[in-house]
Amino acid sequence: MNAIDIHPLGDRTLLIRLGDDIDAATNVRVHALADHLRAARLAGIVDIVPAYASIAVHYDPLVWFGAASDRSPGDCLAQRLRALLAPIDAGAHVDTVGTNDAPVDIPVCYGGDVGPDLADVARHAGLDAHDVVARHIAGDYRVAMLGFAPGFPYLLGLAPSLHMPRRANPRTRVPAGSVAIGGAQTGIYPRELPGGWQIIGRTPLCLFDAAREPPSLLAAGQRVRFRAIDAEEFRACAERIADAANAPS
Repeated sequence: MNAIDIHPLGDRTLLIRLGDDIDAATNVRVHALADHLRAARLAGIVDIVPAYASIAVHYDPLVWFGAASDRSPGDCLAQRLRALLAPIDAGAHVDTVGTNDAPVDIPVCYGGDVGPDLADVARHAGLDAHDVVARHIAGDYRVAMLGFAPGFPYLLGLAPSLHMPRRANPRTRVPAGSVAIGGAQTGIYPRELPGGWQIIGRTPLCLFDAAREPPSLLAAGQRVRFRAIDAEEFRACAERIADAANAPS
């Protein structure tokens, strides 16, 4: 288990680094420690943002200014964080935190116009398209982090047989809701964006809405399960979502 490393990231953010790799066990540890920090409710903490192997702690330096005459606000907070995390860092229980939460159901229409790269993924994996879909929906995924664009979930848990290099020529427009594979991860485009991941399907769900609370459908650390739907169910679900969004409040 890697030791915790804390260092400044600018004048009002500390980065807690637990490793350097995209590793599921490290990511579980990241979310467990992030939950512990949130529960501590330290003064002056503005936001706690977990990533693959690190946690960014954004803080108000004025709250920590003068906590010690010979140290900066960042140094004072870093010392407090080390003391707070040290008792639980070596505990085996952090590996099981969050494993009993119910997964978020994501309906996906695979292949065809909404999944133009499904056949390429199947050829690369030496499978037929039905097997790719079956293996993709069988995965128990967890949101490792949100990034790239607001609401974009990087999901760990993809079957090794479905790992697929990114496209040599990225698309300038990837439709909102596109479910895609990039390397050892799968993800969902929250809005129309450029992108180079392999698109295997699309969900009618809205991943990000700035007017919604919370705006992001998924949060870092959540479990996700995909469910295959046909084109008719996709259209019906999309219409229901559009009607709900346009309904008077």
